[in-house]
Amino acid sequence: ALLARRPQLIIDGLFGIGLDRSLRNDWIQFIGRVNAARTQVLAVDVPSGLNADTGAPQGAAILASNTLTVGAPKTGLLMESAWPFVGRLVVATDVGLAPCPHASEVNWTLPEDFSGFPPARAAATHKGTYGHLAILAGSLGYHGAAVLAARAAQRAQPGLITLHTSETVYPAIAAQLQAVMVSPWRPDTQFSSPYTALLVGPGLAAPDLPEKMKQLVRDLWRSSPLPMVVDASALDWLTPEPVLSKALRVITPHPGEAARLLGSTSRQVQAHRVDTLRQISQRFGGCWVVLKGHQTLIGQSTEPLFVNSSGNPHLAQGGSGDVLSGYLAALLAQPALQADPLRTIRYAVWQHGAAADRLQVERPNWVVEELASRLGTAPQKKFERDLA
Repeated sequence: ALLARRPQLIIDGLFGIGLDRSLRNDWIQFIGRVNAARTQVLAVDVPSGLNADTGAPQGAAILASNTLTVGAPKTGLLMESAWPFVGRLVVATDVGLAPCPHASEVNWTLPEDFSGFPPARAAATHKGTYGHLAILAGSLGYHGAAVLAARAAQRAQPGLITLHTSETVYPAIAAQLQAVMVSPWRPDTQFSSPYTALLVGPGLAAPDLPEKMKQLVRDLWRSSPLPMVVDASALDWLTPEPVLSKALRVITPHPGEAARLLGSTSRQVQAHRVDTLRQISQRFGGCWVVLKGHQTLIGQSTEPLFVNSSGNPHLAQGGSGDVLSGYLAALLAQPALQADPLRTIRYAVWQHGAAADRLQVERPNWVVEELASRLGTAPQKKFERDLA
């Protein structure tokens, strides 16, 4: 009878995190009626009927619009099978619980994690203080990716940015970037000092790219002392091999790219995201991996992982990954931000998602070209998003 009145919000707290057996038929029928009502549902801790450890429904589960889980994210809520039931996941951490004495394998990212980060700039600094990013990006038919990456890199405010691109698209790219130095790539192009970080990959998808360029990327990945971010088509050029000791390496695959790196499938990647990340990291020299997608994962082969809490489905637009890689690489180009690469990587990913969240609140039909303009503007504190 209550559901017949079509309430504006249903608060779900039927079952807790201890549910590990199939529901009785009457509960299954009731959950079916709640789901059929097609109204907003806020699930408390876990959507009723969902196994908090495995992410599988125990016969049926509430289709929540939002899930407010307490203390820390439950493992099952991070599984792909749980995503349709969980909706938008929010973690309530400041609820008076005693801190857990044990480190968790998978950790939730909070805006407060970045309080005071990046540090304020001292008055007596100059361009050289903030590094010089080199970008190798753009090819015939894909020059827009290079422009998106460079504009996003500018939002991180490194001292200098130099973009090396295919000669065929040099005029189109150079005409769009005023504060970025643009140069046609040639086989003798050097990617060493004075650069402080490298980004390779956005828009390098043309079929006629020279083998010398691909071999250069493999050589840099293996032996360059500079921090290096590899994304997009250049991921397919890497080979499983050790890299220079203590060299900072980051790759940012989406599920399809991750599947290619492991000779797997996107379905397998999505079903086993934690294991996939660890396997990729181990396969490619212990590098940092940003496994993109819903609840982007960040980490290495053996260290604790972090789940990003920002972002929304409207990031599923061509070019959003180029924006992320450009912004991330430009942060890593700054020497002061290289000492704690995990925090820098997490900050880049969180700001990328938060920029999309802010755009979505402003208007529902934003395009990826607008994303870079919002990077770095989200405050390092909790802010509200529409439940819709």
